Amino acid sequence: MDHAPLARHAMAYVLAGGRGSRLMELTDIRAKPAVYFGGKSRIIDFALSNALNSGIRRIGVATQYKAHSLIRHLQRGWNFFRPERNESFDILPASQRVTETGWYAGTADAVFQNIDIIESYAPRYIVLLAGDHIYKMDYELMLQQHCEQRADVTVGCIEVSVEEATGFGVMNIDALDRITSFQEKPSDPPSMPDKPGRCLASMGIYVFETAFLIDALRRDAAQTDSSHDFGRDIIPYLVGNGRAVAHRFETSCVRSPELPTYWRDVGTVDAYWEANIDLTDFILGLNLYDQSWPIWTYGEITPPAKFVHDEDGRRGEAISSLVSGGCIVSGTQVRQSLLFTGVHTHSYAKVDRAVVLPYAQIGRHARLRSVVIDRGVVIPDHLVVGYDPEHDAARFRRSPRGVCLITQPMIDALR
Repeated sequence: MDHAPLARHAMAYVLAGGRGSRLMELTDIRAKPAVYFGGKSRIIDFALSNALNSGIRRIGVATQYKAHSLIRHLQRGWNFFRPERNESFDILPASQRVTETGWYAGTADAVFQNIDIIESYAPRYIVLLAGDHIYKMDYELMLQQHCEQRADVTVGCIEVSVEEATGFGVMNIDALDRITSFQEKPSDPPSMPDKPGRCLASMGIYVFETAFLIDALRRDAAQTDSSHDFGRDIIPYLVGNGRAVAHRFETSCVRSPELPTYWRDVGTVDAYWEANIDLTDFILGLNLYDQSWPIWTYGEITPPAKFVHDEDGRRGEAISSLVSGGCIVSGTQVRQSLLFTGVHTHSYAKVDRAVVLPYAQIGRHARLRSVVIDRGVVIPDHLVVGYDPEHDAARFRRSPRGVCLITQPMIDALR
């Protein structure tokens, strides 16, 4: 895809410090952007890949909560940027750069504390991204709109239901897409005038000219009553005192023309499980196989997946499933599931609608349905999960929709 040069004058700044507490034990040891997704990727790979594929070659990632897993992934998988080609990739942990308290106080403060690093690269534009959503988007088109409409800030937006909108920044716009009002996570979200029951919600994606953003951040930092957050402080101020414009996701979503847009906030166990299982469908809302817009990640060196045994009741097979490198499916029936790198399943087990994270092992005769199994968990022989709601809830983290999250401490507690 040919790109106008705007992306080459932009820096992508990814906010990746969030815990994602609604993912429960999945984020006990890792930040939400570092959670595994799609067979071999991490959630943050989608925002980073979008930036790279859009033509952006300067990227910064602000980290905070339990960042080691995330930083290690970034160092291993995103270390190919070359300064001699005017490329850069900076990991920016909270590090007492401005005050001795050190921690990022909010999303705006996470950028403010690194103004000197941004200025050292002198990008003309900043594309500010959340690092915890699953989608494919061409930011070049958003940059073009930002310039054409001479906006102070351009806000990426999607349509959501009124029920969902309480978790988003919600806006109203005029006929020229100028934002006329903005409320962060309102308890009673305003519907779109022409679409009752639907709201226009912020994706947490913003485009600024760098000089304008720095001025806005310095003004906000001087406000003692500010929470130093884009959604709560910066954007509402610019809606009232500047020119804030909405960019509709459907105009820049990377997808086949006949398919709807695909954007997921995989912030709950149910949403995370469902978005992964969606990838087993025949028609993909999110196409991981599109070579023109690849999802980059750390490419671990693994042998091919292997399927062994071929007798009744003990056949290594996977149906409507994604099976990653290094997996051994030994006499197990796998259906509509994702097996991440290095998973080993043993004879007579049955795995149905399961999201099995790297290097987990599933014992003989285990029967697992509608589960998320954390990295490295060893499922004992004969364990049955997903068939008795009360029994499941007493042993594991059972979601409102009946998905069971299984971690090693939960397994250890069974003994």
